[in-house]
Amino acid sequence: MNEKLYAAVEKGKELVSSGSFDFAEIRLSSGRGTSISLSGENTDAVTSADSVAASVRVLKNGSWGFATFNDLSSVEKFFRSAVNSASIVVPKVKSGISTGKAVTGKFSTKVSRDFNTVSIDEKFELLNGYNKILRNAEQIQTTRAVYRDGHSDYVYLNSEGSHLEYDRSYCGISLASVAKKGALVQPYNESVSGYGGFEITENRDVLAEKVVKTACDMLDAEPVEGGRYRVILDPKLSGVFIHEAFGHLSEADFVYENPSMREVMVLGRQFGPHELNVIDDGSIEHIAGYIPFDDEGILPSKTYLICNGILSGRLHSRETADKMNEETTGNGRAIGVMKQPIVRMTNTCIENGPHSRDEIFAAMDDGLYAVSYIGGQTNLEMFTFTAAYGYRVKNGKPGKMFRDIILSGNVFTTLKNISMIGNDREMFGGLGGCGKGGQGPLPVTLGGPHMLVNDVLVGGGK
Repeated sequence: MNEKLYAAVEKGKELVSSGSFDFAEIRLSSGRGTSISLSGENTDAVTSADSVAASVRVLKNGSWGFATFNDLSSVEKFFRSAVNSASIVVPKVKSGISTGKAVTGKFSTKVSRDFNTVSIDEKFELLNGYNKILRNAEQIQTTRAVYRDGHSDYVYLNSEGSHLEYDRSYCGISLASVAKKGALVQPYNESVSGYGGFEITENRDVLAEKVVKTACDMLDAEPVEGGRYRVILDPKLSGVFIHEAFGHLSEADFVYENPSMREVMVLGRQFGPHELNVIDDGSIEHIAGYIPFDDEGILPSKTYLICNGILSGRLHSRETADKMNEETTGNGRAIGVMKQPIVRMTNTCIENGPHSRDEIFAAMDDGLYAVSYIGGQTNLEMFTFTAAYGYRVKNGKPGKMFRDIILSGNVFTTLKNISMIGNDREMFGGLGGCGKGGQGPLPVTLGGPHMLVNDVLVGGGK
């Protein structure tokens, strides 16, 4: 921690304990990051920059005051400004929060190779090597390779006496190839990131080779014929489904603000088979959605959203926990200290079930195997996802490759139609992330095992 940040922390501890408000918190961050992006044979950008940011949030008489700044020596000035803002605004509906005991702790990312000790030249050469692999096929029209790292000292203080520090390091790469044959263009990308050092991005040649091969293979794949199918979802697609189609419905601000969803998302309701368990757990270290504490000073925990097929929980910030008279879950998150925390997922997944991958395929006499994910949208309980590619499965064996596999349906119907859950859960987090309320991309992780789902509506190109 540098001298300016240390001084701001000491002054902040005095301010949050002054007591002329109902609740107050200060978030402070000082860091440095590097970003490199390549397209085809061109270098788009190579940047390295320092960053300093801070914010104050104050609750007084049911009204919030919020102030942001990047001069750490001005913490007292902006603290007074936030208190004043909260004092003069009279809200139509008063806000409240769930309070708790003081929490203290110091956390640090474990790294094998500190990227701050790696030269910009070595970072560039690593990425350029991957980019050469991505271009290594005649059908490749262009490529895109991105490297990104960031280190920050983050400090959280509040009026309950909490003092939390996090020395965090985040690093990752994103690799994409675009293949073309005639008028047909097929992109494919993979991304890997997490909390750690430069080692996260090293030795990823196999990943780059998978990207270019898959993009080229998809040129020879036919569009799938639309209809209703039994579908096996691979671990990434099962994770995307549970994050996008169900996870966002489990964020308490969404439930609270949508009366129709409150009637559906009733705790204790049966949503799926007995072996279906869905969790959100920000305490899983190293992966992209890890948080040692959320941006409201709450320690994360394993929250069961669905337990044995029954809706058993939802995700909360301090404010939504107070509104709904439920426990906080450590899901008050912000994209940075200059944004206010809102309810966000962390590491969300379907837990392992009782079946092996081989058992799931053996149970499929005729259907589709849908792999990975390239896009989609949700509208309340309705969803539409496009798998990156897939295969026709007959008598338990994957066969012909297909593209343009569009899966649509109602999330609650689809959950009930899950017939087999695998025991091979994988977790995925990339350089992208989740967007919500103008804050994105926020690092998250999603995942699950292979799953067999009955009666899925599939749209295709035939």
